[in-house]
Amino acid sequence: MSEEKKSVVEGFKAFLMRGNVIDLAVAVVVGAAFTGVVNSIVKGLINPVVGAFGTKDLEKYRSCLEAPCETNAAGEVTKGIPILWGTVLSAVLTFLITAAVVYFLMVLPMSRYLARKAAKERKEEEKQAEAESAEIVLLREIRDELVALRGSDSGSIT
Repeated sequence: MSEEKKSVVEGFKAFLMRGNVIDLAVAVVVGAAFTGVVNSIVKGLINPVVGAFGTKDLEKYRSCLEAPCETNAAGEVTKGIPILWGTVLSAVLTFLITAAVVYFLMVLPMSRYLARKAAKERKEEEKQAEAESAEIVLLREIRDELVALRGSDSGSIT
C-alpha cells in the first residue's frame, strides 16, 4: 500500500475512533428506535383523545382551499385543493413529544450530573488550594525560624 493511501486509511480510522463520532452513531440508532415509540404514543394515545372531539385520526383533518373538495373511494383527491393540516398537527405533536422526552430523560439528567460533578471538582480544587496555602504558610514559618536560628548562632559565635 502506498504511503498516501496508508495515511488516508489511518486518518479515517482516527476519525472513526473519536468519541463524538461513536456518540453520534449511537444517538442516531437510539433515535431511530425511539421514533417507533413516539409514533405509537401519538397514534395510540393522542389520536384517540383528539378523536373524542372529532375524527379518530389526525390525518383526516383537512380544509379545502378551493371548494368543493371531493375524494374517491381510495382517498385520493379528485376535485378541489385540500390543506392537510391534520398531518402537520400530527407531525408537530410527534416532534414535541420527542423533544420533551429527550430533554427530560436525557438532557436534563445529564446536565444535572455534569453540574454536580463540576461542583465536586471545584470543591476538591478549593481544598487542594487551601492545603497548598497552609503548606506555604508552614514552610514560611520554618524558613523564618531557620533564618532566626542562623542569625542568633552567628551573633554568639563571633
